[in-house]
This record gives sequence, C-alpha cells and structure tokens, in this order.
Amino acid sequence: MADQSYYSPSFKKPSEVLRMRRKRARSEGVSAGSGGAAPGSAGLAGVRPFSPGPLLLKGPVRTGSGGAVKRRNPFANIENTYNSPGKRRAVSCAAEEPGCGGAAGGRCEAESPGEQTAGFGSSLTDLLYNNNTTAAAKHTKTHENVSFSEEDSLFEEDLFGPEKATPILKNPEAPEVGDSPAPEVCREYPADWSLKTRLLFTSPHSFSWAEHLKAQEEAQGLSLHCRAEYASLPLNIQDPRSCTELRCGFQQCLQYWQHPSLPWLSLFPRIGAERKFAGKNTPWAQDAAVQQSLMSEWSGSLTSLYSLLKARLCPYFYVCSYQFTVLFRGAGLSGAKGITALLTPTTRGLREAMKADGIEFSLPLLEEKRKSKESSSQQTDGDEPSSAVTSQCTDDKKEDEYDEDDDDDDDGGLSWLQDMGIQDKIKKPDSISIKMRKEHNEVRLDHRPESVVLVEGSNTFTLINFLINCKSLVAGAGSQAGLPPTLLAPTAFRGATLQMLKARSVNVKTQVRTGYQDVCSLEVTGPIMPHTVHALTQLLKPAQKGAFSVSLYTHEPSAVLNVPVTKPSESEQQSDAAQCLERCGLQQSTVQQLVEPTVLGKSALRQLHMRDFSYSWNS
Repeated sequence: MADQSYYSPSFKKPSEVLRMRRKRARSEGVSAGSGGAAPGSAGLAGVRPFSPGPLLLKGPVRTGSGGAVKRRNPFANIENTYNSPGKRRAVSCAAEEPGCGGAAGGRCEAESPGEQTAGFGSSLTDLLYNNNTTAAAKHTKTHENVSFSEEDSLFEEDLFGPEKATPILKNPEAPEVGDSPAPEVCREYPADWSLKTRLLFTSPHSFSWAEHLKAQEEAQGLSLHCRAEYASLPLNIQDPRSCTELRCGFQQCLQYWQHPSLPWLSLFPRIGAERKFAGKNTPWAQDAAVQQSLMSEWSGSLTSLYSLLKARLCPYFYVCSYQFTVLFRGAGLSGAKGITALLTPTTRGLREAMKADGIEFSLPLLEEKRKSKESSSQQTDGDEPSSAVTSQCTDDKKEDEYDEDDDDDDDGGLSWLQDMGIQDKIKKPDSISIKMRKEHNEVRLDHRPESVVLVEGSNTFTLINFLINCKSLVAGAGSQAGLPPTLLAPTAFRGATLQMLKARSVNVKTQVRTGYQDVCSLEVTGPIMPHTVHALTQLLKPAQKGAFSVSLYTHEPSAVLNVPVTKPSESEQQSDAAQCLERCGLQQSTVQQLVEPTVLGKSALRQLHMRDFSYSWNS
C-alpha cells in the first residue's frame, strides 16, 4: 500500500463484498414484496427469494411453475469432482447443444478441458475475482493493470483470456530465457597449463571398468607409457569392462615422473604445505653433507630435463619450490616460437637477483594492462574527454605506473625550489625516501598474479643456471629446510622415479525431485599435469558414451600459468609445430591441443562437461 501506483481504490475485502451483497439482497427483496408476491410463492414477505446461478441477478428469479429455487451455497462445493454442479452444467450443455451461443455459449467456450483439470466453476474464488474485476474496470481498461503495470506485473494470464486468467506467480529476479547466454560448446576445450590436485568425474554410466585391473593389464599399461605408445580405442565400446585396450590405456594415463621421491613425504604441492611436512622425519635438515648430496642429484636431474626439452623429447616440465613454481615449455607449445619459462609468484628481491644474473624477462600481465590503458587514454584524448574522465585516467596512470628507466637526479626534481629562493625553508627528502617511493610499485606486485615473469629463448638456459646456484631456492628453516624443489615431467629423465596417480570409483545415489538417481563417480588425485587431463577425457569419451562431467581442483598459485605468451599474429605461423613434437612422448591429439595458444588468461578450468560428444566448460 506504500506505493500508490499499485493501489486500486475499488478493491474490497471478501467480507466487505459479502456484506454489500446481503444488503443489496434485502433491499431488492423489500421492493419485490411491496409490489406483491406471486401466488404459490414459497418466499416470505420482505425476503428476496434465492437465485439459481452463481451470480445474484437483479430481481426475483422464478421457475416455470412459479416456485422460487434455492440458491446454491458457494462454500459447500470444492469444484474438483465430476458431480459438481458446474461440471454437470458444462456436460449437459455440451451434450444438448454443441453449438450453443449467447451467454451459455460463452460459458461453454471458457469451460474448456484444460480448465476442468485445473478446477473451475462458480466457486467463491471466481465469484470474488469476477466481482473485483468488474469494479476495477471502472478505473482501468484491463484487469492486468489493476494493481501492476505490464512491465512490473508478477502474474501471467492463462491462455484462456482475461475472463479465466490463472494467477501464476513469477520470480522478478529470475532471468528470462533469452537473457542467459548459451554455454560454449565445441569438439575440443582449451589447454589448461595449471597444475591440478584432484579430478572428480561423474557420469550416468558406471566406472567399474576402471577398478581391479589385472596384472597383465597393469604391466601392459606401464610398458605402453615407458615406450610412449598409444593403443587406438574403438569408437563405440559396448562393454567397457571387457575392453582390454581401455583398461590398459587408463593405467597408462595415471603415470608420471618425479624427482626427488621420498615415500613418507608428499612432495606436491610445496607452496603453503608446511603443515604436511611438520612432524615428518627429515634426516637432511641438520646434516649439511646430505643436503649437498640432494642438491647435487637434483641439479643433474634439472639439467637432464632441459636437455630433453631442447631436443624436443620432453614437451614441458615443472619446478615446484616452497616459494614459487616454474613452467618450462618446449618450442612450439602454446604458440611460442622458442623455449619459454613462466615463473610465479615472484618478489622484488627475486626479480632483482634475476636481473643481476643477466636474465632478461618481462611481466606479461603488467604490460598488457599498461597497453590497454594507453589505448584507452588515446581514445579518450581523441574524443575530447571531460575533466572528470581525464583526472580519473591520470590518477590510474599514476597509481599503476611502473617505470624502470626513471633515473632522474634527486636534486633535479627539487631544482625549482632554488629558483624560488625557498630551498632552505623546505625540508629536502633524503635519498632513501625517494628510492622507497620509486620502488613502491615494484613491491606492490609481490606474491600477486601480476608478478608472473616470462623468460624466452636463450634466457631460459641462464634461468636454469640461476635456479641451480640460487641459495634461496631451498628453505633454510622450517619443515621444508634443505629439501630441493620437486620436478614433475610427463616423460622419463635422469634420476626420476615413476609415480602413479591414485584413482578410485564410487557409486552413490543422489536425491532428485522424483526420487533417487544413481550417479557414478571417478576420483583421481595427485599432481595432475595438462596432458593427463586431456588423455583421461579422450579415454572417457567412448567409455562413458559421450556423457560425463568433471570438476577440476586447481593448485591456485599455478592458475596464472595460462597467461598468453605470444601475439595472435605470431601464433598463425605455428602450423607445423605439432609435427616437430611427434617424438615428445605424448599422444598426437594431446600435442595438437597444447600447441594452440592459450585463451584462459589468469583463470583456469573449473568445470568441464561433455554432452553428445561436445564439450562445454567454465573457468
């Protein structure tokens, strides 16, 4: 009632409507009695006789014999049975006169089978609804606008017209059908270079074929992985449990290589994993000789990996330390011409140390942000922006400015004080304050996704030497003290240990609206690399008949590894990159996916769905 635009002055409560009808009935009855009652009338003097229909007519209604008919009680009928008076009248009218017209014809037309199933007739609800509609028509043209406008109405009319409109409550916050964009569907999904800790597959079909592998199937899957051979799967698998190629291929997908390998320690993830290492046996923590031996072995493994990467015998590998993660990719992957390395997250101290060693690098996210602001500022300058827009752009530029070549003299910035003759009255800031102010933008990037560093070409070899000789690469204190970083690769390398991801299938029942539904799930845990995700989806496509979903749990510090490293114009020249990587140890379809430039940016895949052999994803 607070909003007068939605208020109808003709609205009356049900009790008020009944009181007005009783008052009108008494007044009409008195007038009829004064005029003289018909002979044989059963009505008393001064009382209006009952009318036969749902609506009270003006004046006494009499039968052919002259006797008054008792009005039906509207409270005594629920209008949901076949024997109700309203339905008997509808059936008799349709049986006697199929083409009836006039008032009776309008009622028969409105009383359609669809209305009979929903409950209709001259009940109290219809009586009050029609009465209020008639009264409100004096103020408005249609009954839809009695209390709501067309745009703000919470009700929808039924298909039978305003006379029999069914009030259907709509949610005003619910989006329209055309508002929600259709999910992106295609035959392939983009490559995700972030590391995953867990995959959860769900499907209406069972995953029982992935459990209880035979010894021969495990041995064959292990042999196929070591030899980098891939068996071709049939397009349509009727019985997955009896398909040997499918079960061997699943065993092959779970293999990966790691260094170092300590069975009593989980060496992934390393960032923020102090609690996992707390209380574990670390004999190298207090022994310098053991630490030196571990680092010597680790250096040989890292050098071996880089040699394989340069020879295109290993597509990529990860270096996971307790502070940052490094992704090394071979030439041709993600649209790059040469070898690339992404390091995240970084600090100002680490970046300064890399500069001191002669490593040339770039900050791709920061440069992209700067270019977008420059282009926007050029557009606003060409359009003669207002003072408010100009000041906002200037403030944003000052806030996010990152000038590395700002080598102005400290005295030069304050030379204007001498020209004014007030250099002695103003306290000159010291050099430390000026340096800290200049380094504010650099320090602000620390431990943020924008601090990701891109190293390309021959600088990646310098980065390898930097990692081997960097003293801060290994924790000097804490639960990870003295432990070298974890190396992860899809192919074998010197000093590597063959590891296997953990997989288990579970069948559960989930509650739906009509009852319970069987849902089959397959869970895979461990350090899951990009090629493993693609190989598993390629395997499940025929096994689950093209219908499954997967939830991907990302190691968050590695999500920014999806940042693009090439321009769209440069990526067009990488048509033969997949052929150059045919000996890298991965399936050709997986290589084809990894060659394409990444489009995810700072985000990573969270959900992946397959319906009718077509993918849709959320990031």
